[in-house]
Amino acid sequence: MNKLLTSMLAIFSALFSAHALQVETEIDGAPLIVFQPDSVSVEKAVLILPGGGYSHLAMQHEGTDWASWFNERGVAAAVFAYPMPDGDCTKPIGAVKKALDYVRSQYPAAKLGVMGSSAGGHLASTAATHLPAGERPAFQILFYPVISMDSTLTHPGSRRNLLGENPAEQTVTAYSNDTRVDASTPPAFIALSGDDKAVPPANSIRYYSALQSLGIPASLHVYPTGGHGWGFRPKFKYHNQMLNELERWLETL
Repeated sequence: MNKLLTSMLAIFSALFSAHALQVETEIDGAPLIVFQPDSVSVEKAVLILPGGGYSHLAMQHEGTDWASWFNERGVAAAVFAYPMPDGDCTKPIGAVKKALDYVRSQYPAAKLGVMGSSAGGHLASTAATHLPAGERPAFQILFYPVISMDSTLTHPGSRRNLLGENPAEQTVTAYSNDTRVDASTPPAFIALSGDDKAVPPANSIRYYSALQSLGIPASLHVYPTGGHGWGFRPKFKYHNQMLNELERWLETL
């Protein structure tokens, strides 16, 4: 295990020792931490992908802070510090596929979903639309996600860090996940703020519309204010409302 991975795992363990850490492992050299609920039988699990523009990761408020909330509802939560592209746009999704396989092996009877925020939402929606039908997550939870790589709509930093400075139009289309929705795309919960200046709300609306056009269950929640990047932070004005809506949606799965 390399020094960076060792130090990251040590930091996570120290910061989040209040959680019941079940498993600390690595996928393609990136830390994966699985938080186990007290439930004897786990019916749902979720792979959590924090945001960070494909350049860094907001591991706490978009990652580990969610673990207790999910665990209290009997859901296993696996937080993945997925690798950055570093010039290879297939690197993050390749690692996410392996992480999904790993979590699935730990909870073979559970419905396994994926959750992502911002650029992590792009990666989550990539898993929901790019992976072979039998390997996709069973559900997706997206917070203020980057969906499109269209230069008129995307988050510029996420596009640049994932696809490079001058990507081919074919690549841009391939990673604009609203164009990749098909009959095998799983149900979605999408939440964002209408005043988000970092990632245009049109990203979420396009994805929601694409899901609706194929009859795929999707729940879209647009809060009046809050901007971008609120994650699990209680200071977000609609924090409790968002959690209540998410909990009700999870119960429908």
